[in-house]
Amino acid sequence: MSRKPLVLVDGSFYIYRSFFALPPLSTKDGQPTGAIKGALNALNKLLKQYQPSHVAVIFDAGGATFRHELSADYKAHRPPTPADLKAQFAPLQDIVRAMGLPVLLEQGVEGDDILGTLAVEAASHGWDVIISTGDKDMAQLVNERITLVNPFMDTVLDATGVEAKFGVKPSQIIDYLALVGDASDGIAGVQGVGPKTAVKWLQEYGSIANLIANAASIKGKVGETFRNSLSQVALSQQLATIDCQLALKVHPDALIRHTPNHTVLKDLYQRFEFNGLLASVDASALPTLDEQSEPEAPPISTKYHTVTTTSAWSALLDKLNLVPAFAFDTETTSLNYKEARIVGFSVSLVVGEAYYVPLAHSYLGAPEQLDRDTVLKQLKPILENPHIGKIGQHLKYDTHVLANHGISLQGIVFDTMLASYVLDATATRHNLDDLAKHYLNYQTTTFEELAGKGVKQLTFDQIEIDAASNYACEDADITLRLKELFVPKLLAEPSLNHLLHDIEMPVAPILQQMEARGTLLDFAQLQKLSQQMGERLTELEKQAHDIAGTVFNLASPKQLGEILFDKLGLEGGKKTATGQYATGENILEQLEHPLAKVILEHRSLSKLKGTYTDTLPKMANPVSKRIHTSYHQAVTATGRLSSSDPNLQNIPIRSAEGRQIRQAFIAADGYQLVAADYSQIELRLMAHLSQDERLLHAFSMGEDIHKATAAEVFGIPLNEVSNEQRRNAKAINFGLLYGMSAFGLAKQINASRSEAQAYIDLYFNRYTGVKRYMDNIRHQAGDKGFVETLFGRKLPMRDIHSKNPSIRQAAERAAINAPLQGSAADIIKLAMIAVDAQLKLQQLDAYLLLQVHDELVLEVKNEHVERVKAMLPIAMSGVANLAVPLLVEVGVGNNWDEAH
Repeated sequence: MSRKPLVLVDGSFYIYRSFFALPPLSTKDGQPTGAIKGALNALNKLLKQYQPSHVAVIFDAGGATFRHELSADYKAHRPPTPADLKAQFAPLQDIVRAMGLPVLLEQGVEGDDILGTLAVEAASHGWDVIISTGDKDMAQLVNERITLVNPFMDTVLDATGVEAKFGVKPSQIIDYLALVGDASDGIAGVQGVGPKTAVKWLQEYGSIANLIANAASIKGKVGETFRNSLSQVALSQQLATIDCQLALKVHPDALIRHTPNHTVLKDLYQRFEFNGLLASVDASALPTLDEQSEPEAPPISTKYHTVTTTSAWSALLDKLNLVPAFAFDTETTSLNYKEARIVGFSVSLVVGEAYYVPLAHSYLGAPEQLDRDTVLKQLKPILENPHIGKIGQHLKYDTHVLANHGISLQGIVFDTMLASYVLDATATRHNLDDLAKHYLNYQTTTFEELAGKGVKQLTFDQIEIDAASNYACEDADITLRLKELFVPKLLAEPSLNHLLHDIEMPVAPILQQMEARGTLLDFAQLQKLSQQMGERLTELEKQAHDIAGTVFNLASPKQLGEILFDKLGLEGGKKTATGQYATGENILEQLEHPLAKVILEHRSLSKLKGTYTDTLPKMANPVSKRIHTSYHQAVTATGRLSSSDPNLQNIPIRSAEGRQIRQAFIAADGYQLVAADYSQIELRLMAHLSQDERLLHAFSMGEDIHKATAAEVFGIPLNEVSNEQRRNAKAINFGLLYGMSAFGLAKQINASRSEAQAYIDLYFNRYTGVKRYMDNIRHQAGDKGFVETLFGRKLPMRDIHSKNPSIRQAAERAAINAPLQGSAADIIKLAMIAVDAQLKLQQLDAYLLLQVHDELVLEVKNEHVERVKAMLPIAMSGVANLAVPLLVEVGVGNNWDEAH
């Protein structure tokens, strides 16, 4: 499912616009506030409309920039900022931060360049981006991913809108501004050239470069003026170009929208006499990630205890032996499950009351505590008793920690993180602090408040016991409160209750076992690959120098650009505002020159070397040589698992180098790796969900689905389908799963847009059931605001009614794909549960190691390989009853590549 758009707010535009367009306001003490209030009203309107999870508000920090160095006239004639406006910048930024929104400004850098850099970077990684501004310069950034929104005027500018407003395409905006000029910015332009002339010229000649090439043919005085202004035009181009290649310290994925600090907000709103906004805080009505937050829970008196004596511990132990279930949470030395040790633990048996048992606080002057080994030995029978229920938040982590102390946690009956994820995957993040705020309207004490931040942050064993006890007890208490809140919600929706108790929670301990076992690495293979890649990189560097006819730094965009476009004279060079050429991957791929191909290969290989072959051995356990990834259940909206440290799901499959990297994932002596992969599961799910007769027939007959599609689309016998026709059909099959447009398909199959549309039309004429399904699912998403998987997982479509066409269309594409991807995610989890059960039932010496996309990888004792090979297709194909067979392909090898 596509992510919510990244929202980038031009804070300087917001406050300037509000100051000059709205009536002045001030507090009783004379503090001007009108611009602050106007900006906040517009910002809240924007947040309510787009509900972003990632957002930033960007301001100009002031000071000279590179543009001032280029031109002494740049912004030189602007009147000084009014004092009443100056006085409102800092308060607005303080309020925005208290709202939980990142604020960005950098001395000597214009806010426009920060906006442009973040927008382009995010768009290059597949994000849709909303830039909220009224600045016409920003129109140069608009493309199929980047849209401009002005909440003051209720306008939305996509590429079509830019052309309708200015008469030129977004790619021509820089040239348009360079011709017309901008008096407020000190951009001269060409005297006598207004918008009409600029549009006429650019529509006729396409660009200033072509205009210059034909300058002699431009008649009249304006032509003479233009010919005499060429150096000024070049400068105007530089001044008008937004620099999208800043070396920022923050990346788009770090621009997370946090829970507002209501205490600070109330103080600020009181200070600036914003009574309406103050009332919204009191009513918890500020825009949040989801407007359907729970009403404020009635206050509950709390009774928190610190257990430091043998008698108190014995009394608590007796209680734990008698209760049917209790909330449990560990406090540890590290968030890294592989090395974390217990510092203490908390339990809650009834809402409002909790106990903290400190065991290993070691700060100077720490009081005497109970002996950790003794307490854990006494607690072990309770924690390992499957008949005493354990309630927790992200209990997979606690399971790891307890295993580090020789305890096997049993009897998990409820996990609040997974319950929240099942109820609504996108309403909020699923950590305890955010769940407390979202569902209980309760502000917990955060770990940063307790331990500090950054390099000076304390580990938990350095926290004073009194403060640690309140924090730990609160965690257990809040966990129990959330459980009490979630249970009736889940019971009211049986499909979601089934998802939690029959899929998500049973998968968690399997993931914990996979993480704990880890996968064996062949260090020698990785070292060999690194060496080979290093040698190949050296060869490529020499090739590049030979082709260029000079020695240069391949990693320097400046040097590369000068060689490609100045020395070699290649067409397609485009300079950024810093004066150097853009040399991104999209630019290089368009260049028909051997140097561009060498550079692309060099970059790809360098990335593989740095990300995998050099890094994997450093991340592995140096003794066991096993690498232990972390699987995350509560991240993706569709239910797909993700992994990190390392992200094994991103290892390339199709390239030769990617396969060589997989060869470094090996089986232990006496074992082999067995890989089982669902074949074309999303296409099979499309056949099932759409009930399209032709798809059902092709799969039921075991036909090559892509050849069958080609035969249908092109109206030819199956045995006459060419390889190219099959490739095109494959692109259609997979493209339509993601709602691909004719434009997207055209790029995939290297055809014109009209040819691609003709293919799509032919496809839908033959596969009418697929067309009907796609239309129905769009309507369902519009009517209900969500779509569902086969197993009842709800996938919210919050942007399905967006006024922004590009955002709405992205939501419609997501609505088509989400039930397929989500159902596939549920099926692979059910497969893990079924396979794990069979391994235990048949007492096989075999272990699940990896789950990547639709594939499971196991480490199997040699003598059990044949039994596992026979078991896997039966267990995995039996987890879902589809209208077409669920085909499972199984491979065996000494390494992952051989098995795959």
